[in-house]
Amino acid sequence: MRRKEQWMSFLLVLPSFLAIAVFVYGFIGWTGAVSFTGWNTLVPDWSWAGLKNYLYLFSDLRFQADLRNTLVFTVLFIILSAGLGLLLAVFIDRRIRGESLFRNIFIFPMALSFIVTGVVWQWIFNPSTGVNLLLKEWGLEKLPQWYVDTRVIPGVEWGQISFGIPLALIAVVIAAVWQLSGFAMAMYLAGLRAIPEELREAARVDGANEWQVFRKVVLPQLRPITLSVIIILGHISLKIFDLIYAMTGPGAMFVTDMPGVYMFETTFRGNHYAQGAAIAVIMLVLVSALIVPYLWSNLRKGVE
Repeated sequence: MRRKEQWMSFLLVLPSFLAIAVFVYGFIGWTGAVSFTGWNTLVPDWSWAGLKNYLYLFSDLRFQADLRNTLVFTVLFIILSAGLGLLLAVFIDRRIRGESLFRNIFIFPMALSFIVTGVVWQWIFNPSTGVNLLLKEWGLEKLPQWYVDTRVIPGVEWGQISFGIPLALIAVVIAAVWQLSGFAMAMYLAGLRAIPEELREAARVDGANEWQVFRKVVLPQLRPITLSVIIILGHISLKIFDLIYAMTGPGAMFVTDMPGVYMFETTFRGNHYAQGAAIAVIMLVLVSALIVPYLWSNLRKGVE
């Protein structure tokens, strides 16, 4: 009877296992294999190209700009989303009147797709017809150009590009933070509600003020939540595509370009399949570098 139950369990899991093996890991292996070939035309070319596609990308101005933009976007996006989410969570955790209303308002942007968010914020940050009209009414003479600004601050030369913060990317970061800060808020709010009130009261009895209670008691308890927020937001930022594509595209001088956009245009518009596969592999490596250590750490803790 026990053996029969084991076989039934195996048969129930088998379809999912096969689907994941073929459509996830199989396609990852296929993409990796294509990236080492010379298939950069409509006609399949399985000739061995070695690292040629990867060397081309790292010497390409556009891909260098993509790496810069990915780094800047990821850092700003994680810091601002996590910081704003924590502030909103602390605000709601005070059991304010209308708590459920505020909570729903802050979480609502998560219900929208990045495509919708990109289109809406493109209208808002349009230099001619967006928020600049309001700024002009307030008497501001030098209006920001938002996502069409090509300046990079401080603009240190690095390879073929200027290294720094592309000002056009700030508009994209604002849109992304608007959509995902509610997720960070929900995570932190759950963490705050899980902290026993006795810990805070004990700190107050010992003479700690509210800021010291928050810094010495609350924040250390929120470290696992913070790590989870960083991992999830980092994963989203490293493979961002739809928000960029809908809001700005690559941008002038590639100031808002991302590897996902470059991969899409290289593969499906330029028909350079091997180069597109190489970009996809590099994106996978970047995401794995963020996620694998986290998973490995959790696995070790589970074993211990």
